[in-house]
Amino acid sequence: MLRRLSLKDFVIVPALELDFASGFSALTGETGAGKSILIDALQLALGSRGDAAVVREGAARAEISAEFDRPAALAAWLEEAGFESSVNGADDLLLLRRVIDAQGKSRAWINGGTATVAQLRELAEHLLDIHGQHAWQGLTRPASVRELLDTFAQIESRPVAAAFADWRQASEALAVAQSKQADLAREHERLSWQIGEVDRLGPDADEWDELNAEHQRLSHAQSLMDAARGALERIAEAEINAEALTDEALSALQDVLGYDAGLQDTVNALLGAQAQLQDAAHSLGSYLNAADLDPDRLQQLDERLSAWITLARRYRRQPAELPALLAEWKAELQQLDAATDLDALQARVAAALKSYQKEAKAVSTARAKAAPLLSTAVSQAMQQLGMSGGRFEVALLPQDEPQGFGLESAEFLVAGHAGSTPRPLAKVASGGELSRIALAIAVTTSQRNSGAGTLIFDEIDAGVGGAVAETVGRLMKQLGQRVQVLAVTHLPQVAACADQHFLVAKALKDGKTNSDVRPIAGEARTAEIARMLGGERLSSTSLAHAQEMLDLSARAVPAAPPTAPARKVKP
Repeated sequence: MLRRLSLKDFVIVPALELDFASGFSALTGETGAGKSILIDALQLALGSRGDAAVVREGAARAEISAEFDRPAALAAWLEEAGFESSVNGADDLLLLRRVIDAQGKSRAWINGGTATVAQLRELAEHLLDIHGQHAWQGLTRPASVRELLDTFAQIESRPVAAAFADWRQASEALAVAQSKQADLAREHERLSWQIGEVDRLGPDADEWDELNAEHQRLSHAQSLMDAARGALERIAEAEINAEALTDEALSALQDVLGYDAGLQDTVNALLGAQAQLQDAAHSLGSYLNAADLDPDRLQQLDERLSAWITLARRYRRQPAELPALLAEWKAELQQLDAATDLDALQARVAAALKSYQKEAKAVSTARAKAAPLLSTAVSQAMQQLGMSGGRFEVALLPQDEPQGFGLESAEFLVAGHAGSTPRPLAKVASGGELSRIALAIAVTTSQRNSGAGTLIFDEIDAGVGGAVAETVGRLMKQLGQRVQVLAVTHLPQVAACADQHFLVAKALKDGKTNSDVRPIAGEARTAEIARMLGGERLSSTSLAHAQEMLDLSARAVPAAPPTAPARKVKP
């Protein structure tokens, strides 16, 4: 539940700090005093969109802090998101803070750690459930009606939406393939011909460099052979050659080596040179024995290189890129084969449709079970809200085509009095009746499946009066025994039932309008109830009437609100 709300320089509130208790709390005050400002502040603390307009005129920024009892279910979420699990050593608290500056820039914190607005929104469904004064407008919109029923039935809609998206994607792929069969066939034929042409060449990855090296060698074979033969002669075969001269040098030095050992290094060097000359002569002899002009092989190389160059020019690539180009085309052809495989695409569509139908039928079953439960519960609430004999029904309307939300939409039907046939709500209900039906639905759904610890009713009792207003007050008081309830109201009958009463007032100070909120009790509360009954001029009669209402509310045992069976309905 909400424990504390702190505001600074927010709209027309200079500074405010309120502590809230469990049970039912009413917020009252004159029109325009700023009652809904508190609701707006809570929504901003929980991630709603904010701009510079919320900053009090002349201030640098607006600050909002909201302290809640931390639901046990959020412990793991906080840990996973990297936030502290406690506030000032208290493990059961959750502190949210939002700051918006005069330029409209926003910053947020959760338990002291920097947070995103999206993270605040994730927390909202666990903390607050707000029912606005125009909640009845959503009762005529199919999407809102379906969402309300699904929430009541505790249906998880994401699996069916995901299955629908898969089916749509598969269907679109099949439709594209079917509509482009001629184009795809032509592209398939083009790729196949190109692949066949390059495949006939059969280019290997390193072949281009190897062909060029071999071609260069054969093209200059005569020059290579002449150079090798000349080198061999100078090393070993000529009358005066390197090997013979080296032998003579060794012989001369070895004859005098005994006289000076310092010549040994030179002798060793000549011995090494002699061995290297012998190796070189042997290698040159082997090269000349293997060397061959081989004009036939040279012609083959010319033809092979010409084929590479011709294909490379045709496809505007470098010759060395042909192997990679061939691999690329083959990959494209495989993708094209998959795109033109209608049987495989049709099988995928069928499998996706089967998966969707499974999820959608589970949702349909859950809706079919929940619809009569919601119908009964809201009908019971209507009896207490001045619509005796009225009947409420949830109609499930089959769809002609599969939809992301399932196989049916939902519509609310209502019969305003006994014996009449339920008809679409917007066609038969007056403005006051719409408000009462919206209140009946809000009370019914909130007590059954709201995961939030705090329910807020923002003037949802508009259009209600008399004995019905007393019933509304008792219903909210009863709800307050289960969850914390905050209600912005203009009805004295509702305010008189509150366990805690806050007065919202505005005043002019230093030329600026300021709004203030304070808890009231005793005579101050009696005076506020009297004002709500009879206006600003309080009389002894209005004060007595107000005190009587408070006394009766304190003594009365609130009637239990209508309830539906507590059984959970899940697909």
